[in-house]
Amino acid sequence: MPWIKSHILEKFGLDIQQKKGKNPGYYIGARDFELPELKLLVDAVQSSKFITEKKSKELITKLEKLCCRTDAAMLFKYVFIVNRPKTENETVYYNVDYIHTAIYENKEIKFHYAEWTVKKELKLKKDGAFYVVSPWALTWDDENYYLVAYDAAAGIIKHYRVDKMQNTEILETDRKGEDSFKNFDLAAFAKKTFGMYGGVDAEVTLECKNELAGVVIDRFGHDVWLIPQGEDHFKTRVLVSVSPQFFGWVTGIGSGMKITGPDNVKAEYKAYLQDVLENY
Repeated sequence: MPWIKSHILEKFGLDIQQKKGKNPGYYIGARDFELPELKLLVDAVQSSKFITEKKSKELITKLEKLCCRTDAAMLFKYVFIVNRPKTENETVYYNVDYIHTAIYENKEIKFHYAEWTVKKELKLKKDGAFYVVSPWALTWDDENYYLVAYDAAAGIIKHYRVDKMQNTEILETDRKGEDSFKNFDLAAFAKKTFGMYGGVDAEVTLECKNELAGVVIDRFGHDVWLIPQGEDHFKTRVLVSVSPQFFGWVTGIGSGMKITGPDNVKAEYKAYLQDVLENY
């Protein structure tokens, strides 16, 4: 009998509803995920550079199975993957698995690290030598996935693009750098490292036009101080990783933003602009 089967399904935690009328029957009521929630997950998968187009389609197909046929059809209708910038490196999924396992088992990992060449080929850095680090966190920034780890040889915290890691292995040695991560603020770390490229940390003063307040808040968070300078400008002092990526960001904003201190950073920025002009 249908009601007996529905009773059994209810024992497994499913919300079974009975429909009466011209088309009577039983159907699943509440589900773990509502359509708007699944749409958010689909959007995240589609926009992630580190997820290949093939894997994106596989994940979205699995997400569609979490809703009814009608909602799945609506979900599929709004799926657009073509022309999105996507990595072609399938090893990213294995890397994530290795990293999570190493963190759980408190072990170090080793891997080769690669960079793109002008020929659009991945070339191993450090002449193919293995990187050995202690993994402590994974973070998603600017549509890319990053490993945050402790480099015992250098004695500092470093970060690596997961999609550029190759031949990852879990070692038998225990992780190091626990003291460095006791008060580690991952959000602050991500805010100061533009594009997740390293540089010397420094407090930099920026003078900006008022219309750039949203740009500064989006980059540094709502707790950033904005000090009015006349009617049209404001100043802010922020902790950043001084690097070509930071200078590129400032340059990209345009004439509405200027670096006003400290003097050594102003000098570095001037040299950066001169180098850009000479190589343009």
